[in-house]
Order: sequence, then C-alpha cells, then structure tokens
Amino acid sequence: MEKRTSIIDRKTNETNISLSLNLDGEGKRSVSTGIGFFDHMLDLLAKHALFDLELKATGDTNVDFHHTVEDVGICMGLAVKEALGNKAGIVRFSNVSLPMQESLANIALDISGRSALVFNAKLDSRKIGDFDSELIKEFLEAFTVNAGLNLHVDVPYGENAHHIAEAIFKGLAKALDRATKVDERTNEVPSTKGVL
Repeated sequence: MEKRTSIIDRKTNETNISLSLNLDGEGKRSVSTGIGFFDHMLDLLAKHALFDLELKATGDTNVDFHHTVEDVGICMGLAVKEALGNKAGIVRFSNVSLPMQESLANIALDISGRSALVFNAKLDSRKIGDFDSELIKEFLEAFTVNAGLNLHVDVPYGENAHHIAEAIFKGLAKALDRATKVDERTNEVPSTKGVL
C-alpha cells in the first residue's frame, strides 16, 4: 500500500503553519499552536485517530485566536485530502457516539469530496479557559471545506463546555479513523460515480 502521508506549509500575513500527517500512524504527535486548549484538542484528535501529526503554527494571537484556529483547520483539511489521494479502497462513511463525562457527541461523516458541516452543539460557556468556544465550529468548518468532508456533529446534551469539546474532538477522531481505513475487500473508489 502506498504511504498515505502529506506535508503542508502555509504562510500568510496572519499565520505560519507547517504540518506533516500520516493517516496510517500510531498516534504519535507533536502539536504547538500557541493556544493551550486548542493544542489539547488537536492532541486528542491525533491520538484517538491514530494519526501521526507534527504541527507547528504561529499566528497573530495578540489579536485573537481566530486566524490561527481557522488556518490550522484549513491545513488539517488539506493534509487529510492530500494523504487520501484518489480515495480508492477507503471505507468512506462512519459514525460514532462518544461520551465524555456528562456529555455526549454523535459524529457522522462521509468522505464524499463535497463539503458540508451540520453543527448542533450548544456551548453555554463563551470561553473555555481563554479559548473562544465558538472557534470549535470555525475549525470544523475550515477542516471540512478543505478536506472535502460531509460532517455532522450533534451534541444532544452536556453541561461542561470542556467536556463537550472533548467529546466532539474524540468523536471526530474515531470517525476519521474508521472512515479513512482501507477496506481489504476492494481497491475501488467507494462511489458508483467512480470518483470522489
């Protein structure tokens, strides 16, 4: 099997990001964005997806965290898309229901090549530490658009914003792990169209 890896370097006037990704890894990761809570979420994502991830990002965090979070989402999406190549043989679909303490996140995704995000999660807290909770959706939006994913995030209940965020990122990790896996029974692109 060909290596399913990618390297993304992206520099703008707002951020500078270098990223390497291996979809068939062991969950080895080194993440540094200058945003503690965001690093924690990305660390969870790589660990539970069993992706090897090296990510170094600097940005205008003196303004706020928005540009860095969004641009990391862009780069993560591009990396997944590049590493998947033509998507031949992948499982493509997955869904996960993941609990975290009192919170539950239901994640469903389709690596369809067509991006869409449905985000149904109520985060009553505007901040998780010094992190704006609305940036979770911003990250997922940038990620799905650039990866070409259809992603549905539904959190039917939860009280603690940190727990809700963890459930979302861990659920996304497990869903990505399953959907990006190679199905040994076929080496065809999983679409009647023949392309994704």
